[in-house]
Amino acid sequence: MIDAAIQGLLLGGYYAILAAGLSLMFGVMRFINLAHGDLAVAGAYGVLFGVLTLGLPVWAAVLAMLPLMAALGWLLQRWLFARALRAGFLLPLLVTFGLGAVLQNGLYGVFGSDTLSLGNHIGALSWASWTLPGGVVVGQLPALTFLLALAVLGGLQCLLSRTRLGRAIRATATDAEAAQLCGVDAGRVHRAAGAIAVSLAGLAGALLAMRALVNPYAGPAQLITAFEAVVIGGIGSLWGTLAGGIVLGVAQSLGALVTPQGFDLAGHAAFLLVLVARLAGARRFQLGKPALRTYLKWRRA
Repeated sequence: MIDAAIQGLLLGGYYAILAAGLSLMFGVMRFINLAHGDLAVAGAYGVLFGVLTLGLPVWAAVLAMLPLMAALGWLLQRWLFARALRAGFLLPLLVTFGLGAVLQNGLYGVFGSDTLSLGNHIGALSWASWTLPGGVVVGQLPALTFLLALAVLGGLQCLLSRTRLGRAIRATATDAEAAQLCGVDAGRVHRAAGAIAVSLAGLAGALLAMRALVNPYAGPAQLITAFEAVVIGGIGSLWGTLAGGIVLGVAQSLGALVTPQGFDLAGHAAFLLVLVARLAGARRFQLGKPALRTYLKWRRA
């Protein structure tokens, strides 16, 4: 169980990177990108194309893919998401759902239905491990992925806290109209946030291709995982995505000890338990409001 818990904790690092872009986009633009998982798979295929077709080293293919995904995110926000957001809450969901279908069928048309992986192209990293005291075996790739997640989230936190763009993003996320009155270009901020979110999705896709097999229709499963991590950790919270990813990863790893099907089932069960607990807490808060108001009136009197 200790070994499974450690593996789940490391798996949570990958989930955090996958969910960070989804959380950022919702926190700034207030809509859920249903194509987020498909964008991650597109990033994976971008790296695979660079390695298998162009003959680039894996690290070079990843570095080349990230700015391309950022440009794609900028363009999507500029020409697609921004226009859809003007029509209310429902249209962006339909637009991103359609975008996901386009990406899935486009990848299928270009690369076919065969599953692909970068496992054979990253050398010993795909199977190398460290043995900790007590006989616990830790894979090097999952450990490096977890450290990368800490670095990515730390970098995003510094960006949001210490840079002019970060302050503009936080101001726009709080109140876009008030931010515009203060001289902030909300449209430009949204495009920057879209570029960051999609590049994070591409990075997660590259990591997915290193640790597993990918196919053009793997996006919806990645979206569900990212959404569960975001909800468990708290929507709009960057470090919450790490906590949510760890909870989800540990639950899945422990569930896999019982049965192979328990991997996904335990993750969904953890997600539902968190939702039930939050709904119960919200209900108790609502029931406690009348008593709180009575107490405050008594104190003022």
